[in-house]
Amino acid sequence: MDSPRDAAGRRSANADVAPRGGRRGRRIGAVVLLVLVTGAGLSVHAFAPENAASDIAGDALYAAAAYFAVVMLAPSLRPIVVGAIAAGWCVAIELFQLTGIPLLAGAAFQPAMLLLGTVFDARDLVVYMGTVAALTGLDAATAVVVGRVRRR
Repeated sequence: MDSPRDAAGRRSANADVAPRGGRRGRRIGAVVLLVLVTGAGLSVHAFAPENAASDIAGDALYAAAAYFAVVMLAPSLRPIVVGAIAAGWCVAIELFQLTGIPLLAGAAFQPAMLLLGTVFDARDLVVYMGTVAALTGLDAATAVVVGRVRRR
């Protein structure tokens, strides 16, 4: 999708911001999805056996929660910007695990593990990026469809 341009062909200063219409609906949708994804993540954590599949599911749900949290906080951002922020958060948290601090924090206060994780795993980065890329694409496609419906 091309960036908005002015009459002289210059990129608009608001190119990273979505059109005004629909912010409230996008925020409400993000809140609902964040609640659902968080519930699913907590269920995986509490009830799924500890194996690769549950680890991957948890990572995907974590990345989805990051994406929906960004939309909730800044619904006017374009999907690519939301995706970049969510991916950056996930990578930063995963790299932070290399310090050992999240493991210590989790030992002292177990719920911290849900937000910070415990130990670095490169596979997590792959799952985060795949999930964020899929959500970014889905969000962008939804924006196109909603925009077409609104123009009718």
